Amino acid sequence: MKTLRQFTTVLAGLSLLVPQLISAKSVPPPASEPVTLRLELDRPVLPADTRETAIIKVSLDGRAAPVTKRAPVNLALVIDKSGSMGGEKIARARDAAIEAVRRLDRNDRVTLIAFDNDVHTLYPAAPVGDGRTIEASIHEIIASGGTNLHGGVTVGAAQLRRRIEDNFIHRIVLLSDGQANVGPSSPDALGRLGAQLVQDGISVSTIGLGLGFNEDLMTRLALRSDGNTYFAENSDDLAGIFQRELGDVLSVVARRVVVEIEFPEGARPVRIVGREGRVEDRRVVVELNQLYGGQEKFVLIETEIDPAKPAATREVAAATLRYEDAADARAGSQTARVAASFTAKPAEVVAAANKQVQADYAANLMAETKDKVVVLVDAGRRDEAAKELRSVGSLLSSMATTYDNFAVQEVAAPAAPAAEKVATGGLSNAERKSYRAEAQQTYSQQKAD
Repeated sequence: MKTLRQFTTVLAGLSLLVPQLISAKSVPPPASEPVTLRLELDRPVLPADTRETAIIKVSLDGRAAPVTKRAPVNLALVIDKSGSMGGEKIARARDAAIEAVRRLDRNDRVTLIAFDNDVHTLYPAAPVGDGRTIEASIHEIIASGGTNLHGGVTVGAAQLRRRIEDNFIHRIVLLSDGQANVGPSSPDALGRLGAQLVQDGISVSTIGLGLGFNEDLMTRLALRSDGNTYFAENSDDLAGIFQRELGDVLSVVARRVVVEIEFPEGARPVRIVGREGRVEDRRVVVELNQLYGGQEKFVLIETEIDPAKPAATREVAAATLRYEDAADARAGSQTARVAASFTAKPAEVVAAANKQVQADYAANLMAETKDKVVVLVDAGRRDEAAKELRSVGSLLSSMATTYDNFAVQEVAAPAAPAAEKVATGGLSNAERKSYRAEAQQTYSQQKAD
C-alpha cells in the first residue's frame, strides 16, 4: 500500500484526482445472465495537457435470482466449543446455527464440526432432510477444552470436498470466541489455508465473538478465501449474523469469477485499491469465488493516464469477465470498455465527476488507513497513526469540497476525532476488532447490516 503522502500526490491539486464514473462501451448482456460487467471512471472528463491519476471502477452487478432457481448449498458449520464458549455464548451459538439450518432446503448438504483441543465431526456431510438429525447434533455441543481452530476448518473443508465436483455452493461458517492455541495459529497460517480453500471453490466466513478472539487471524482467513467477516461483541448478535450470512449463501448467482483488465498505450495501472489481485505491466487480474444476487462487487484501480489535448477522447481500459452460472454451471463471459475525454476547463472536470465512484474510493482509502493505524498502534507509534488519520481525513474533506460530495465528507468526518483518540489512548480491544472487521467488510463490499 502507498503512504498517505503518495496518495496526496495522486490527488494533487484536487482538480486532479477524485473518483467518478464513465459509461461502459459495451453491449448490455441478456437479462438472463447472472452478472453484468460495467467500467466507470472517477472522472470521465479529465484535465487536458497534464498527466493524471484517475480511478477505474470495475463493477460486477449480480442479478437477483428467482426464488425458485438457486444452486444447492454445501455448508459446513464449524463451531468453537472451547471452555471460554460456555454459558450464554454456546447457547446462543446453538440457537443461531439451528435457525440457519432451517433456512436450507432438504436437498442442501450440511456438516457440523465442533472443535476444542480436538476436532469433532458431529454430523458428517449429508442432505438436510427434515433437519431433525442435524438439529439434535447441534444441541449436543457442550463447551470445554482448548481452541484447535485450524483443525476445525480443515476437517470442515474435507467434508465439503466429498462433493466438490458437484454443482454446489461450498461455504464454511466459522464461529470462535478465543485465540487459536492448538495446531497452526498464526494469521499467516490461516491466510494460507484460506488461499488453498478458495482454489477448490470453498469460501470461509468468520464470526468473531466477544473480545477474546484473534481478529487478524479471522479477517485474514476470510479475506484470502473470499468470504465474509463479522464481529459480534455480544452473543445476542449471533442470530442476525447467521441469518445475513445464509442470505448471501442462498443468493449466489455466479462463481469462479475472473476479471482481466487490459490498458492501452497511454494508460498504466498503478495499484488495486483494497481488494487483492495482480498488477502485471498493463494488465490487472482479479479473482472472486462467488457473486451474490442483487449485490454489487467492484474493483478500484488507480491508473496513470498520459496527457492529451483538449477535446480529445481516449480509451483507457478494456475488461473481460469470465464466470460460471451458479444455477446450471454454464460458462459465461462479457466485455466492457471505458474511455476518457479531456478539457481545458476545470469546471467541466468537476461537473462530470461520478460521486458514487468517489465515495467508493474514499471508503476503501479509509479502510486501508484503518488497517495501517492498527499496525502502527500495535508498534507503539500512536502519533504516526494519528497523523495518518488526520492526513486522509483532510485529503477526503478537500475532495468532498471540490466536488460537492456529501458521501465523501461522511467518510472523512470521523477521521479527526479518531486521530485525537488514537494519539491520547491508542485503540481499545473492541475498537481494534472493529477497525479490522470494518476494513475487511469495505474491501469485499460486504453488505451492510
